[in-house]
Amino acid sequence: MQKRYPHQLSYGANNPVIALNETEVAKIFSGDTRSDIGGEAIKMKFANGINSVIVKFLRLDYDEVNEWDLLIMERLYALDYRSHEIEKRELWMDVFEDEMEELHAAGFVHRDIRRPSNIPGERFDNVLLTSNGLRLIDVGISALRTQVGDKLFDKYVATEVEELKIFKQFFLNR
Repeated sequence: MQKRYPHQLSYGANNPVIALNETEVAKIFSGDTRSDIGGEAIKMKFANGINSVIVKFLRLDYDEVNEWDLLIMERLYALDYRSHEIEKRELWMDVFEDEMEELHAAGFVHRDIRRPSNIPGERFDNVLLTSNGLRLIDVGISALRTQVGDKLFDKYVATEVEELKIFKQFFLNR
């Protein structure tokens, strides 16, 4: 059983996310999580400069009491997409696809639209419907073209495009 944290919202593959207040959450980096807080911050800031589909990066911080490094992000409130008409979902999906294409063209790929079957959680846990449309969280394994080169980046984008097709069917047909 994983450790539970005060105000915990979720626990990803490596890091818990806690609510700080009504507008902010923090991804906790404690001990040796094998996660790169700086790399995540850079990728998040890069994507935020393109459009608003990726959760907004706010700052890095340190909790001296708990000895935690913190990646502070905007707090998103998820809606149940099944309570919205198909026509609205189609519009949200069209915008989402356009935003993803825009990120890809700018050199960013999320790489975690659909979770691998060996990672706990629902298959589309990182895609949230919010009052501002579909949003993505968790850029831990995201990649920038400048960091991985054209060949790997293009491979990642091709995989993500296929994941988007699967997500579209899931999102529109439930």
